[in-house]
Amino acid sequence: MKSWQLPEGIDELSGNQALNFEIQRRQLIDLYTEKGFGLVIPPMVEHVDSLLLTSDSVNEKTFKFLDPVSGKMLGVHADITPQIARIDARRASASIEKYCYINAILQTSADDFYDSRSPIQAGAELYGSNEISADIEVIELMLESLKILSIDPVIISLGNVAIFDALMADELLDSDQAAELRHIFAHRSSPDLAVFINKHPIVNAPLFNALIKLEGDNSALNQALDLFVNFPNAISAIKDLQAIDQALKGKNIQASYDLAELQTYEYHTGIVFSAYNQNYSKALAQGGRYNGIGESFGQSRAATGFSFDLKFLSLSN
Repeated sequence: MKSWQLPEGIDELSGNQALNFEIQRRQLIDLYTEKGFGLVIPPMVEHVDSLLLTSDSVNEKTFKFLDPVSGKMLGVHADITPQIARIDARRASASIEKYCYINAILQTSADDFYDSRSPIQAGAELYGSNEISADIEVIELMLESLKILSIDPVIISLGNVAIFDALMADELLDSDQAAELRHIFAHRSSPDLAVFINKHPIVNAPLFNALIKLEGDNSALNQALDLFVNFPNAISAIKDLQAIDQALKGKNIQASYDLAELQTYEYHTGIVFSAYNQNYSKALAQGGRYNGIGESFGQSRAATGFSFDLKFLSLSN
């Protein structure tokens, strides 16, 4: 191996690529700050406990090493959201707080969302509001971000993990079994779901079978209301989606609904969304609600936000 070769999955920007990236980075920061989102620059390295929260997915993607100074385990940030939760908790505010960031992160492996192990994560997060208007605000900001990057038109796919969680509340599964079922839904595998249901006593098996296939236009929301009529938390989650549907219609934004959608990280608690364009084979931006994410820092607050890989998108346009 030549000494100038980069590790697998690690890349860089130079020349016009770097210049184009920097122009777009500045435009995005201008947009976010104009909208009232304060810029934060979290450190590259923190104590592992601060970075992982309760997410196994973040844990798996985090590089860890022993600090020769303190003797404690440190980690390189693989996701900015846990750091924003710490920053918000330290601020100890009872009011609405808004944050934005554009930071390089490092992951142990690439995934369906990040092509490389060294993406540059851009995003915005809103803390302190449990209102649907907050989710709509960050969705609209995500769409404006993609417009700056010349990605148009965009189709929004929306779901709500609270529907899945409402069904799970009835099940007597251990943590490993629950994680396996979540993984099946995250990968939309009906055959694997059938195998899982055959192996484990599932109270709501017919509803899980229906949920994994429930997607389409807003008529899917009406179907869901009928299916989950006996689950108040699921009904509330569906009505939240209907409220967002009405708001997006008024802004001429095309939306589809995937009621089985679960984001990569387990900390999501409600509305989740992804942005797609016909010229790309994967989601370009994604986000959602993650209420209570700061609980381990002593400040449990409502929160919603989005993120995307600015490095990847700057190379694509």
